[in-house]
Amino acid sequence: MNKMKIHDISYPISPNMPVWPGDPPVVVERVSSMEAGAGVNISRISCGVHIGTHVDAPLHFLRDGERVQNLDLHILVGDAVVLEIPSDVSLITAEVIRKAGLAAGTERVLFKTSNQERWKLAPEFQTDFVGISPDGAQYLVDMGVKLVGVDYLSVAPFNNSREPHEIFLKAHLILLEGVYLNKITPGNYMLCCLPLKLIDSEGSPCRAILMELG
Repeated sequence: MNKMKIHDISYPISPNMPVWPGDPPVVVERVSSMEAGAGVNISRISCGVHIGTHVDAPLHFLRDGERVQNLDLHILVGDAVVLEIPSDVSLITAEVIRKAGLAAGTERVLFKTSNQERWKLAPEFQTDFVGISPDGAQYLVDMGVKLVGVDYLSVAPFNNSREPHEIFLKAHLILLEGVYLNKITPGNYMLCCLPLKLIDSEGSPCRAILMELG
């Protein structure tokens, strides 16, 4: 039997991780400690829902958009392509995607970019990360892509966050942001990224993995 290899592409959640400017900081603290005489250890976490590796639901930018608990699990699990973008590219445009050779019929694509270097500068948030332009977003919508993943905290560049998000979310694409692809070889995988079943939330952290047969 073939052995399945699993790659964890989730960014570790801790107070030392970068968060979007203005979002709540991450707090993880022990509120009950066996060392202090308690019968069990219990921790609590306080944070925004768009930390680290997370999913955006349409409600994030659309007033009456779909909530995260209603996202289609069939899109969150399935075949995916990790597509590497040259390190000198600062914006993923339609032309960049065409040159990268994204195949017709691809339903899930994760972009591996120079953003991997920006994670190393944590906990400081980096505003010069590589995002997807409006025409790049529309190109992916027109190709019939159903899930788009990026390797920093937003699919859209810092100076134009709204327009690409709206293009994607109005087309009901699921956005997977903050994936950690530093050790991932470009190619074909099985993706599984399940957000928490938060009620009436516009997003959620998730544990994302890529799987391949050994």
